[in-house]
Formats: sequence, C-alpha cells, structure tokens
Amino acid sequence: MFDKAKSSIWSISWNPTGSLIATGADRILRVWNPEKPVARFSTELKGHTAAIAKVAFNPAKDAELCSISFDGVAKFWDVRSKTCTNEVKGLGEAFTLAWAPDGETLVVGNKADTLFLLSPTQTAPLSTHTQDVQTNQVSFCWSGEKVFLTTGEGRVRILSYPDFQPLLHREGPDGAIEFTLDGHASQCLSAEMQPTARYLATEHGHHVCFTFDGSYCVGGSEQGAGLDVFHTETGDTIHTIKTSDPSPVVAWAPTRYYLAFIDQNALRIAGIDTERK
Repeated sequence: MFDKAKSSIWSISWNPTGSLIATGADRILRVWNPEKPVARFSTELKGHTAAIAKVAFNPAKDAELCSISFDGVAKFWDVRSKTCTNEVKGLGEAFTLAWAPDGETLVVGNKADTLFLLSPTQTAPLSTHTQDVQTNQVSFCWSGEKVFLTTGEGRVRILSYPDFQPLLHREGPDGAIEFTLDGHASQCLSAEMQPTARYLATEHGHHVCFTFDGSYCVGGSEQGAGLDVFHTETGDTIHTIKTSDPSPVVAWAPTRYYLAFIDQNALRIAGIDTERK
C-alpha cells in the first residue's frame, strides 16, 4: 500500500509506459513510481487553489501531465522538471478531462455542461461547446474522430471531434433525431472504449476501464467493498479484489494486469491472476 493521502483522492492516471502513476488529492498532485510506494520517493506538484478533480497523462508523451481543478484552471506539467509548462484559466468548476489519442489536444468539461477544447501549448481554449444536457464525462474512440458523452439522462451521445456534432441519426415521428446509446435507467457517469474498439463499456459509477488487451474490465463503485474483474466477452467474474471501503477510482496499467485503485484513502496496486478467482 502507498502512503495515505491527507485528503480524498479523486483521480488516478498511469503514464503511457506504466513507469509512473499520478494521483490528485485536494490541491496537491502527486506522481509516484509504482515500485516505490513511500511518499518521499514521489514528486509533489503544487499550484491549484481548490480540489483537483481529474489528472491525466498525455497518451503520447510519458512525462506530460494535465490536471484540472474546481478553481477553473487546467495545468500542464513536465514531471521530469517538476514544473508547470502551461495553464488555461476561466474554465469554471472543471471536473472531467480526456486527451485525444494523438496527445495534441484535450477536452475539459465543467459543471455548467460546457466543453472546452484545449491545446497543451495555448493559454486560451481553442473552442467552446455548450451542451443542452447534463454531461458527465467525455471519452474518445481510438481514432480520435469521435467522442462519447455520458449524460444525466442515462444516454451516451456520439459526437464528431473536434466540432462536437451528432454523428448518427434515426427516424423519429417528426423527422430525423439524434441517435444515442440508451442503456441506463438513471444517469450514466463513465464510458470507455475497449482497446480492440469492439465494445464500449458504460457505468453509473465514476470509473470503468479495460485491461491493455481489452480482455477484462472493472468498474469503480461508491457502494460496497470489493472490486469485481469481469471477462469482457462472457461477463463472468474472474477475480474479486478485497477492499475495506468502496473504491470509486480505478485504473488499469497500460501494459500489465495491474489495477490501481483507492482504498482507505490510499493508492493501492494489485496484480491480477486471470487464471484463478
């Protein structure tokens, strides 16, 4: 177990090679070596004035990290030099963040259902897109040409990127209407596309993620202890990770069957044996 944080951890992110893992807790961003769980071996990055809602490594650069906070600021960090390389202000209560697969742009969303298209090198948003429905999370397809938006209605919207226009339509009583994925009776909070691009997983919890090969998935939960690992094709539970508390934040390592999660306000990493439950 890694050293406990002094406040709640809201987000976890692995870098593309799996050599680093970042956590966001209150106003402090911390970058860990997964092999060294003691805080003195980690890097502490300070600068936000409110709680950090989301952290995410650039999928194309192993040392570039973005963090967003309820202070309305997106900060870009070089974890090697421990410096903030750029920041974008005026984003409102930002809470969701997703990098495009090529690492050239990213999307930040706030609680007013406004999406901002950002560049890690520009100090102002490239574009702004206000949504007419509660938008909880943005997730990319692997080509980067479309995004999935989870909503408070339980639907998942499929939009083009970077112009955020509905991609699919169906016939309604008064003509063509936007096609959405409707699978939740209440709000849908998270979505992620399988690395093989065959399946899209959606969850009413804050996090859902696939293993690097897409064979297994797990969803974070705010209710009940324990994390179930499911086989993607069959839906069978292949392993259960015991936890003391609910673990809403989860993230698979990018190259191995290692799952990072939060338990008792501490980062934990568990290796999964897929041959035994």
